[in-house]
Amino acid sequence: MIIKPKIRGFVCVTAHPEGCAAHIQEQIDHVRAQGPIKDGPKKVLVLGASTGYGLASRIASAFGSGSATLGVFFERPSSNGKPASAGWYNTVALEEAARKEGLWARSINGDAFSDEIKQQTLDLIREEMGQVDMVIYSLASPRRTDPKSGESYRSVLKPIGQSYTANNLDTDRKRIEPITLEPATDEEIQGTVKVMGGEDWELWMEALHSAGLLAPGCTSVAYDYIGPEITWPVYTNGSIGAAKKHLRETAKRIDSLLKIERGRAFISVNKAVVTQASSAIPVVPLYISILFKVMKEAGLHEDCIQQIDRLFRTQLFNGQSVDFDEEGRVRMDDWEMKPEIQQAVKDLWPKVKTETIDELTDFEGYQQNFLKLFGFGLAGVDYEADTEIERGL
Repeated sequence: MIIKPKIRGFVCVTAHPEGCAAHIQEQIDHVRAQGPIKDGPKKVLVLGASTGYGLASRIASAFGSGSATLGVFFERPSSNGKPASAGWYNTVALEEAARKEGLWARSINGDAFSDEIKQQTLDLIREEMGQVDMVIYSLASPRRTDPKSGESYRSVLKPIGQSYTANNLDTDRKRIEPITLEPATDEEIQGTVKVMGGEDWELWMEALHSAGLLAPGCTSVAYDYIGPEITWPVYTNGSIGAAKKHLRETAKRIDSLLKIERGRAFISVNKAVVTQASSAIPVVPLYISILFKVMKEAGLHEDCIQQIDRLFRTQLFNGQSVDFDEEGRVRMDDWEMKPEIQQAVKDLWPKVKTETIDELTDFEGYQQNFLKLFGFGLAGVDYEADTEIERGL
């Protein structure tokens, strides 16, 4: 069938298999161009491995360090004549590329929050990997069912304590309009912490540790975002920020657990990029559109793969020591948060109106990045040609 992008709100409901494969190859090519990652991980588990920073982590591990990789995610295969999700096609392409390189790569598709998928993952590691020396936690979901209580929770993107009004970019209509967000209730805050906090990461690490599947010196990293003050009411100081605070507290406990075998666990604070998750956060798409313009003009722009490749090469491996901030986090948002970058964004923010979007932001770049997430807009792909939507893992 011929597949075109169909966008509903902040999600594209179609994905192009050849386009996703081209996007995967772009990322592989970037990692390859930087040369091998010396002393990198050899057996890697990525939780949330099909898109965004998790996918980039799997690519950097496999094609920079020659790692065996196991990815866990929840994606939709094709069915009833409808294309699969982008994450599904991403993974098909990644595994095909890995096999061509003689790399071991397997995937488990299911609810990573569940005991069933955890056990399935433990069994596969035991049978085919032995142990893992790196665990990346990059899960993002709107809901989670607690495997112990059976209760389901939902996450929300709301401020805490008071309502918040700010300019927002409606990416569908390409309009700047004010948006008002009402404050989260205590129940909504608790639900967001249960979904997006560190509880599940800790359950995974405890299960792996108890099963003897963590290699001595194992590293575990979870991803976080802080951003500028202009987004703090809806992010850092909002309901998602409460969840991220819990994630950081959890990192300290996991680090203590891993230190028993000379391992380590920490948070990497990454820069703002276009992902399926970030597209859903009010105000953030406008900020990213301005940020892209400023960082590209300064020659400092990075997408997911550039960011993670730099994390691996300058912080985690290549004989480098980890450079922590005062709270024990790695700050890969260092280029984004340079004072001159943030001042330029701050200067542009009040000037951006619907009529000046093209002039004062990189909305075009934002849209291009968004469509690439779903396999559209890639060079060398014939989008007018019939394509086979059924692709199996």
